[in-house]
Amino acid sequence: MTKIVQFDQVGGAEVLTLRDIEVGEPGPGELRIRVDAIGLNRGEIMYREGAYLYRPVFPSTLGYEAAGAVEAIGEGVTGFAVGDLVGVVPAFLQTDYGTYGDHVILPAAAVVPRPASIGPVTAAAVWMAYLTAYGALVENGQVRPGDFVLITAASSSVGVAAIQTVRHLGAVAIATTRSAAKRQALLEAGADHVIVTDTEDLLSRVEQITGGQGVRLAFDPVAGPGVETLADAIAPGGSLVVYGALDPRPAPLPRARSFPALSTSTYTLFEVTTDPERLRRGVAFVNAGLSGGTLAPVVDRTFDLADIAEAHRYMESNAQIGKIVVTVAHDGREEPAS
Repeated sequence: MTKIVQFDQVGGAEVLTLRDIEVGEPGPGELRIRVDAIGLNRGEIMYREGAYLYRPVFPSTLGYEAAGAVEAIGEGVTGFAVGDLVGVVPAFLQTDYGTYGDHVILPAAAVVPRPASIGPVTAAAVWMAYLTAYGALVENGQVRPGDFVLITAASSSVGVAAIQTVRHLGAVAIATTRSAAKRQALLEAGADHVIVTDTEDLLSRVEQITGGQGVRLAFDPVAGPGVETLADAIAPGGSLVVYGALDPRPAPLPRARSFPALSTSTYTLFEVTTDPERLRRGVAFVNAGLSGGTLAPVVDRTFDLADIAEAHRYMESNAQIGKIVVTVAHDGREEPAS
C-alpha cells in the first residue's frame, strides 16, 4: 500500500485527502518511483479549483514534480536501473499521473537522472521553474548578453528561475513585485533591479533603468488588462511572453492597432517537456547552471506530506519567495533537506 493525495471534487485545499491505495506495478513505458520530495506549483492549485487548462477526472491525483529513486521498471524502458536517483519533469497530464504520494507510477519520458550531489528537496524545486524559464527565454526568446528582461510576479519559483536564467545568459534582470518586503530577497536571488509596483510607476522605472529604450522581452504570468502597460515598457521589435493567467480577466492584444511593432505570444512548459530533443537541451542547460552555481533553486519552506492542504494554503497566500516543497518520510526516516 502507498499513500496518495486525491480529491473527489473541485474546491479549496480542504478537498485534498491522503489515502492508502495499492500502487501496483509500472506498465510499458513507465517507472515506479519512491518519492522523497515534491515540488508544488501554481498550476496544481488551479487544477484543484477547476480553473486549469483541463478539468480533473475524479477521483483525481495531482502533482507535476518530484525527486526520489527508481523502484521498479516497466516493459520497454531503458536507461534506468532500480535505485537510480531521479527527478520528475512536467511531461504528462494530471488526469493520467501525479506526484503527490510516497510511491507513484510515472511515464519514463518524464523522469530524468539526478546527480547524487543534488538532494531531493533541491531536485524537487528545479524542473518546472527552470525549464519554464529556459524554454521561454533561451529557445523561444533568444535572450542575449546585455538584453533588458522584465520579469513580473518575480517572487514565484518561476520568477526566481527566470531571474537566474537571465543573469546566466549575461542579460539584465528587472524583477517586479507588489510587496516592498520582497525587494531585498529578489535582489539576493540575483535581480539587477526590483520595481515595487504598489509604490513605484512601472513605466517610469523601466525607462530609467533602460535609458529610455525599453526592455527586449517581458515574461509575464499574470495576463489580464495589465498586458497593455507591459507592452508600453517593451522596446520596438521586442517581445511579450505570457505564460500564465493569474488575472482571470480578458487580456487584450496590446498594440493591435498601433506602433511600434510588438511580438506577443503565449507559452507553456509542455513545448519543451513533450519534445525529446528540446527537453534534452533544457536538462543539459539547467544541469550546467546547477553545477556551475549560476542556477540555484530558492526553497522558501517545506511541509510534510500529511500537511499537503496547509502547503496549498501557504502557496495561495502568496507569501513565499521561490519554491514550496513537500517532504516524504519512509520507515520513520526523512530525507535530507537539500
